[in-house]
Amino acid sequence: MDERRKNQRQRVLKAGMITFNHGAGIDCTVRNLSVAGACLDVASPLGIPDNFILVVGSEQVQHPCHVTWRREKRIGVDFK
Repeated sequence: MDERRKNQRQRVLKAGMITFNHGAGIDCTVRNLSVAGACLDVASPLGIPDNFILVVGSEQVQHPCHVTWRREKRIGVDFK
């Protein structure tokens, strides 16, 4: 499979929260991370909007995101 990412991603396993609509949130697991985006495991991608804020780990780092792809229980996002 050809690598299409512009930046190399680092494998991680961090707790995350997908937030939107001023407080609604969905738990996720951050599987890999780069300066430009991330891959997230979710219970279901249904109901997750195309644009949201990703809050990563206990540091509460926030990333505005845009969904670039969706699979059964995984989504890929680019940071805005």
